[in-house]
Amino acid sequence: MMNIATIGTGSIVDAILSAINELEDVIVTAMYSRKRETAQELADKYGISTIYTDLESLFSDPKVDLIYIASPNSMHFEQAYQALQQGKHVVCEKPFTSTLKEAETLITLAQEKNLFLFEAISNIHLPNIKVIKEQLPRLGPIKLIQCNYSQYSRKYNDLLAGQTPNVFNPQFSGGALMDINIYNLHLVMSLFGSPNTVSYTANQHANGIDTSGVVVLKYPEFIAACVGAKDTNGMNNVLIQGEKGYLQVAEGANGCREIKLQIGKEPPEEYNAQNKANWLYYEWEAFRDIYLAKDYKRCYELLEHSRSVMNVLAEARKHAGIAFAADKCIHV
Repeated sequence: MMNIATIGTGSIVDAILSAINELEDVIVTAMYSRKRETAQELADKYGISTIYTDLESLFSDPKVDLIYIASPNSMHFEQAYQALQQGKHVVCEKPFTSTLKEAETLITLAQEKNLFLFEAISNIHLPNIKVIKEQLPRLGPIKLIQCNYSQYSRKYNDLLAGQTPNVFNPQFSGGALMDINIYNLHLVMSLFGSPNTVSYTANQHANGIDTSGVVVLKYPEFIAACVGAKDTNGMNNVLIQGEKGYLQVAEGANGCREIKLQIGKEPPEEYNAQNKANWLYYEWEAFRDIYLAKDYKRCYELLEHSRSVMNVLAEARKHAGIAFAADKCIHV
């Protein structure tokens, strides 16, 4: 059995709790919120008996095995570090941390304490990712990859009105790259590993945060262009082009809902190995299986992938001149 407590009460937590409800051997026993009333509705909805308003009390709860962190990006490191120090396993919502140094510090601590640590990035655990990997050799040498994940944010209206929501605040490690383009990066890098070079051209608000932009990943034999936007909607899509054909992922990298394969002039082939409406089910199924099997090797493989993505995010931000408050922090 894996007993979980959550930090955060946003829509992603609601979706996660719904996914966990479908899984066996996983129970959510507690929630944390600074104000009890903000967690009460979710606690009632999912039958969660305990609400904490003090993090120390949560971290010291002997009934909790694992902490799921869904707080603002800039708080991921501190809360994950404290949880690991208290001997709790951790699942940290994407982006894993604000900086590469933070990610490396957490990974080292988890390994030293023989604890599980995961980044909650859903798309790399989807069954359709496995299908894509199986079909890639049929494309021949890959030459171009195009990814677009664009979703107009209601918080962008607040930004235009002169407010600074967390998701568009450098103090909270926000922006389109960290919030939405990260799905494209995880998908491409889960398939092809780390690129040779990284560049990022962004549309930036007056406060320096990126509201949209294009990351270009240069590999030895091909180029991947990753578009992520929170200031516009777009035709979300992934297109992988090889000399013998192309593979298209409908509706973008975050859900990988359907796959179309076109080889030469042959009739197109369609694939879909996913039958869950809530695709967050698959990542929590993976976390549960790794946890119950005590498969630290797989956990640390996933952590190395997350570390590599954090490195690319850091290079992209540096190229675009996007600075976070966390860049100046001196952590433990």
